[in-house]
Amino acid sequence: MTLAHPAYGRVRPVTPTASVLLADNPGQMTLDGTNTWLLRGPDSDEFIVVDPGPKDKAHTAAIVEATGGRVALTLITHHHFDHTDGIKALVRATGTPVRAVERKYLHGDVAPLVDGEVIEAAGVRITVLATPGHTGDSVSFLLDDAILSGDTVLGRGTTVLENGPNALKNFLDSLETLIKVGAGKALLPAHGPDHPEAVPVFEYYLNHRRERLAQVKAALDELGNDAGAFAVVRKVYADVDKRLWPAARSSVQAQLEYLRAGH
Repeated sequence: MTLAHPAYGRVRPVTPTASVLLADNPGQMTLDGTNTWLLRGPDSDEFIVVDPGPKDKAHTAAIVEATGGRVALTLITHHHFDHTDGIKALVRATGTPVRAVERKYLHGDVAPLVDGEVIEAAGVRITVLATPGHTGDSVSFLLDDAILSGDTVLGRGTTVLENGPNALKNFLDSLETLIKVGAGKALLPAHGPDHPEAVPVFEYYLNHRRERLAQVKAALDELGNDAGAFAVVRKVYADVDKRLWPAARSSVQAQLEYLRAGH
C-alpha cells in the first residue's frame, strides 16, 4: 500500500501572509514537489498565487478551493514546466492575470516583471528581485517578513545552474543580493522545506558554490585546462548519485565558463 505524502493537497500556513500547497510531483529535481505559495494580507479576501505548479487537475483544484477562486494575481518565479504548466488551468478556473519575466507566460492586460518594481495586491506588498543563475529569467519576491526564492535557493540541497553565459557570475551576484536584503526574513522556496531565517541558507549556498568552484579548479589542475564538463563531473561529483550527474554537468559547465572567462 502506498501512502500519500501528508502535505499534498493541504494548505499549510507558514507566515501571517503566506501559506503553501505542495504539488504531488516529487522527483530528483523537484524534491517533495513544487511549492505553490498563496499570499494574502490580513484584511483581504483575495490571494496572490506564486507558481501554479505542474499540469495537475488535483493541484489546480486545491488552489481554487483554497482561494475560493479569488486570485487577484499570479506570479511566476521562472519558466520551468513544474512551475508554469498549471497556468492555463488556473486562468480558466479563476480568470487570474499572470505576470512573469518571459512574455509567453503573461495573461491579461499585464507587463513582464521588472527588477526592483513593487507590486501591491491582495493586501500584500512585494518587491521583485532579479536573481538569475538557475535560469536567466529567475526572480525572487521580497515580502515584509519573507523571501520567496523560487529555485534560486531551495529548502534543502542546492540548485542547478543553467548552462549559459555568465550563469555562475549571475548566481553569485544573486546570492549576494539575497544576503543583503534577507535579514530577519523567512525563506519560502519553490522546493523543499521553508526556513525561519533565510540568510544562513543563502550564506550556505554561497560558501557551497565557492567550495565547488575550488574543486573544479583542482580537477582542472589534474585533468588539464581543456578537460570537458563531464570529465570534471566524474571527478568532483564522484560521491553524488550518478543519476544526478547530467544536472551536475550543467552547473560544471557554468563554472568552467566562469573560470575560462578569467574570474
